[in-house]
Amino acid sequence: MRSTAFISGMVLALASISSVPLQAAPPTAEQEEKEEQAFQQAAALVAPTVVRIETVGGLDRVSGQLAATGPTTGVIVAADGWIISSAFNFVTQPEQVLVTLSDGRRLAAKLVATDRSKMLTLLKVDEQNLPVAQPAPPESMRVGQWAIALGRTLEGESPSVSVGIISALNRIWGKAIQTDAKVSPINYGGPLVNVEGQVLGILVPLAAQGKDDAVAGVEWYDSGIGFAIPLTDIHGTLERLKQGHDLLAGLLGITFKSQDEFAGEATLDRVRYGSPAQQAGLRTGDAVVSLDGKKIARIAQFRQIMGTKYAGDKIVLVAKRGDQEITANVTLVGEMVPYEFPFLGILPARVDTKLPAEQGTRIRFVWKDSPAAQAGLKPADHILQMGDQAITDSSNLRDRISRVRPGDTVMLSVKSGNAEPRTVTVKLGSIPEMVPAELDPALIVPPAKADVPDAEGEEKKRTTGLITETFPGHDQDYWAYIPHDYNPAAQYGLIVWLHPAGDTHEAAVLKAWKAHCEERGIILLSPKAKSPMGWTANEAQFIKELTEDFLKRFSIDRRRVAIHGMGPSGGLAYALAFQERAIYRAVLVIQTVLRLPPPDNEPDFPLQLFLVGMEKNPLHKGVKANSEALRKLKFPVVYRPLSSDPVEYPAEPAVAEFARWLDVLDRI
Repeated sequence: MRSTAFISGMVLALASISSVPLQAAPPTAEQEEKEEQAFQQAAALVAPTVVRIETVGGLDRVSGQLAATGPTTGVIVAADGWIISSAFNFVTQPEQVLVTLSDGRRLAAKLVATDRSKMLTLLKVDEQNLPVAQPAPPESMRVGQWAIALGRTLEGESPSVSVGIISALNRIWGKAIQTDAKVSPINYGGPLVNVEGQVLGILVPLAAQGKDDAVAGVEWYDSGIGFAIPLTDIHGTLERLKQGHDLLAGLLGITFKSQDEFAGEATLDRVRYGSPAQQAGLRTGDAVVSLDGKKIARIAQFRQIMGTKYAGDKIVLVAKRGDQEITANVTLVGEMVPYEFPFLGILPARVDTKLPAEQGTRIRFVWKDSPAAQAGLKPADHILQMGDQAITDSSNLRDRISRVRPGDTVMLSVKSGNAEPRTVTVKLGSIPEMVPAELDPALIVPPAKADVPDAEGEEKKRTTGLITETFPGHDQDYWAYIPHDYNPAAQYGLIVWLHPAGDTHEAAVLKAWKAHCEERGIILLSPKAKSPMGWTANEAQFIKELTEDFLKRFSIDRRRVAIHGMGPSGGLAYALAFQERAIYRAVLVIQTVLRLPPPDNEPDFPLQLFLVGMEKNPLHKGVKANSEALRKLKFPVVYRPLSSDPVEYPAEPAVAEFARWLDVLDRI
């Protein structure tokens, strides 16, 4: 290895090369040689601290996808055997972890703890006097400086090297450095290094939306968008990780009224029951004006500060309520009290957008023995008011109901026919596990002839019956079934079928659903995997964008959009539903065991689930256990054991129940 003086000289030479932002002429051969030498020397300085990680055993699939089992990378952060890596490398929950040091020694490693906010995992090997990575001072980091990504996944003395720059700082709400150096699963957990051989950060996949999911952000690999957690920040939490306790993102328990994070003011919409915010006395309508002494004018400023907070951290929040200023000293938590959507016991009538809007919410169906039934509510009644506020439509009623809890009492103003409105008191309950068998389909009036596009109009967009097309932009096929009397003034349900590997069940699924699509106003959409071996993680984006395209092309009630899988494809259905809560509001899975913990059930994006277990398959016990675990987390869950052939798609009466369940997803 060259001397430190020589390396410093190379760094100074490289700095002189980079001091001029724009050059009239391309760099000379001498300049390029000096750059190359500087990169090589920086990598050589850090190489002894970069280790190769192998995992043995564990899950063969994660989120419905085949899990990678190749070697990955880690970095030594303490001489007595502490190694940091990306949590992505251990998402398969391996039975054994092996670490190969730069000198070739192979050691067993223990998984100690995970930082679930920054997606890092700490490992320990039984060894002393190891070389330790040196962190780059935070003040030395600047946008545009060289950044070198290292990985050690191949046999040999030298790590792999990829060169780029720092393209942004404080990304993912203050957590990460962004780089355009190539970042792939082979160097997740490896170091991002400056030209002085100091470690800027540890490479991890992170989602731009800030989702705390170990596989979130993997889709960015080799895209010119990579992230690294600053090593100085890791040292700040290292002692806590060494204690063996996972670090969780700090939660306050609020949502904001505005959906625009960058322009919207930080005015509170929801304050979750049992949350630190509620215990501190915060209320809907309070406007956050400062957090930890820093002025807050926009939601993004609030999230930037909160992005680096952990459960157990204390914050000082100042909010304005009218002319009053409130100071709250809050201790953040890692988990919320599970949210449970209260149940009134009604199904609102579907709206025809071409007819004049009705006053309040008209009832289509009342659940037997529900709070609504006990209060005397009946089909065709109109709910006009809740408390002292008028109800404009079913969405407004659902939002109002969602802000109270099961067991709470609400006052409703109800009108029956031509009678005067009456006031009823209703004690709300919990959503039942059963799907009503007596639910009649909602009437969907065929469109008037004038509303049907002519051959030169939008015929392609309004094609009904069975259609088979290729989705532009992805060069990937799909088929769909649209009811023949599709009326754009009505509201339809959408079920997205993800076929299993080997057998798409296309004929069976179409036969099973066709009559129900016509009868209950359901659109059936079936993307096709490129490979007969099944779905890959990269195809999740295709499924999402295809779903969004149908939401634009057709009149679909967003509260009744379900994603449906069978066997391994059910894992992908779970993953998409958990990650894309604004799109998918329900999951229907057949013989799929959920092996990863689900996210919190969110009031603004409630998720409903229908789990089917095939009794002839031993996995049905795991499906049943999933249903019980999800109910404990307050998700509305229907569990249905079936005795039919476990490799065949279910037929009547199971599919009839699936269709009724899809029909009641907008229940209140």
